[in-house]
Amino acid sequence: MSRVGKMPVALPSGAEAIISDQAITVKGPLGTLIQALNGLVKVENNNGALVFVPADDSREANAMSGTLRALVNNMVNGVTKGFEKKLNLVGVGYKAQAQGDKLNLSLGFSHPVVHQMPDGVTCATPTQTEILIKGINRQRVGQVAAEVRAYRPPEPYKGKGVRYSDEVVVIKETKKK
Repeated sequence: MSRVGKMPVALPSGAEAIISDQAITVKGPLGTLIQALNGLVKVENNNGALVFVPADDSREANAMSGTLRALVNNMVNGVTKGFEKKLNLVGVGYKAQAQGDKLNLSLGFSHPVVHQMPDGVTCATPTQTEILIKGINRQRVGQVAAEVRAYRPPEPYKGKGVRYSDEVVVIKETKKK
């Protein structure tokens, strides 16, 4: 059986899971998330701990139990604590400004870049060169952070661009005569 799938998901106080035939709904203090269930996995609630059991002995059911367990664990963490990604802007004149559900970026282009935040994802700019992207859905937060980074990924010679706060950019040496 999958190593990840064997571990139960503990429901902290304030979070509750509702298991139906087609989906699992996790409610918490920050919001509600829904995940579709797969027929290869059986989900059971054992005294505040969700257990994922493969429906049969097939390889697909085993793999899907670990996948579904990881997704539900992320849902539980999201509705209780939330997720955040931190981006840094490196470069002269590069700056960001959050205005409501829009993120205005000046990234050295001849025009400003405006990124519309999707539902459930918020952004904040503590300083002009830092961007905090927060939400309860881990996949959405990561996707929005990747989209903002894609406007100007870090280049390898000076390191200018949008990068994750924990990202290490290896600087290349310039060509010698």
